Amino acid sequence: MSLPKNFLWGGATAANQCEGAWNEGNKGLSNADVLPFGKDRMTVIKGDVEVFEPDQTHYYPTHTAIDFYHRYKEDIAMFAEMGFRTFRMSVAWSRIYPLGDEETPNEEGLQFYEDVFRELKKYDIEPLVTISHYDLPMHLAEEYGGWKNRKLIGFFKKFVTTLFERYKGLVRYWLTFNEINIMTSACFMAAGLTFHEEDNRYDIIHTAVHHVLTASAWTVKIGHETDCENRIGCMLNAGVYYPMTCNPVDVKMAQDENRKHYMFTDVQVRGYYPCYVVKEYERNGFAIPFQQDDEEILKNNTVDFVSFSYYATRVIGSDKSGEFDSNLLNSARNPYLQIEPWGRHLDPLGLRITMNDIYDRYQLPLFIVENGLGAIDTIEEDGSINDDYRIDYLRNHIQAMKDAIETDGVECLGYTTWGPIDLVSCGTGEMYKRYGFIYVNRNDDGTGDYSRSRKDSFFWYKKCIESDGEDLD
Repeated sequence: MSLPKNFLWGGATAANQCEGAWNEGNKGLSNADVLPFGKDRMTVIKGDVEVFEPDQTHYYPTHTAIDFYHRYKEDIAMFAEMGFRTFRMSVAWSRIYPLGDEETPNEEGLQFYEDVFRELKKYDIEPLVTISHYDLPMHLAEEYGGWKNRKLIGFFKKFVTTLFERYKGLVRYWLTFNEINIMTSACFMAAGLTFHEEDNRYDIIHTAVHHVLTASAWTVKIGHETDCENRIGCMLNAGVYYPMTCNPVDVKMAQDENRKHYMFTDVQVRGYYPCYVVKEYERNGFAIPFQQDDEEILKNNTVDFVSFSYYATRVIGSDKSGEFDSNLLNSARNPYLQIEPWGRHLDPLGLRITMNDIYDRYQLPLFIVENGLGAIDTIEEDGSINDDYRIDYLRNHIQAMKDAIETDGVECLGYTTWGPIDLVSCGTGEMYKRYGFIYVNRNDDGTGDYSRSRKDSFFWYKKCIESDGEDLD
């Protein structure tokens, strides 16, 4: 048995991590533009401090990123050289609607993305577009309080209507909200939320959750009505939680933690809040802020497929000692797995387990839209970059994916690595933490000429795609 015909191999990026040009083309300020590099970054990401504009004391890596805005033709040509069948990218809301609440869109921003999509089509590369990828017009956070304000549903509906109408026939695959479950921890980065001491943090977060879930359903409705060829998916930060021991207490804790994340896709796939969430809300005195036709919209506009990122599994149990931050989510140490420098467990089999877990739950096609290894790359004297560690990581994870598809019968549309080209790390803001098959000469201090060069993994992934995943040596 082999992979499905027309399996979508490719790579994945996000506008705020690669475009740069933060104040060009009439683009407005976004929440991503005020995330600083360094020790203050995480407090801003979580919404623990209000920051509404850049200052002179911090460096903001997304302002220039890797300059994809001016270099996309060069980058897409290199993706085509690898044999990409799809390229996942996002659109910056503030490039289309600079403030987010305008009546009319910014034509210069619309034209930029049209040019990118047409460049992809030139090479028969299918765009896979994330509509909201940690990228919110700053005006909507400062003036309206981010997604806690119901008015953002209306602004988002206008935004997605503009996208679907303008790019009809150019884009067929869409994702609504990137890693939607991360909004409960990375509150400012994912939802434009900030908090004061007197705030009821739980109520604010879960009000925002409802508004985002409702906006996602509206996106499905508008997308399907605009073009029946559109296929629209949700997107989950995945990777199952293992119980620390076989103690039933630990097993129950793992179940509860997994449910915290699956609740988002439960609503997006099934069209209603699961009973365990309803009961949790009751215990916390929170009433879901249903209005108008929310319940009907959720019920009748479920997604076509489930996409997800996978980097690691995590561990939870009653013994909290030794817990650490594993890329915005806490985990205990798994003694059976190696761990990379940024705190993620290396668990290829966990990808197969996660795929089966999600597919068993929903029976919808899956799409792995992020999987990759952030690492420190060294340029040799001859200019080569020998990243065998990245090749090993991808080989093992692709094999696990194939086992899930070919042995377990999981339906999967495609696989896009994060990221095919070095870009700004979301969690840390680093360039030092490199993911790409393509090296970008850009450093954490802002130096570098942005030149591109091919790593050893570039040629390996090219061979992998050519063989449809059969040649992984």
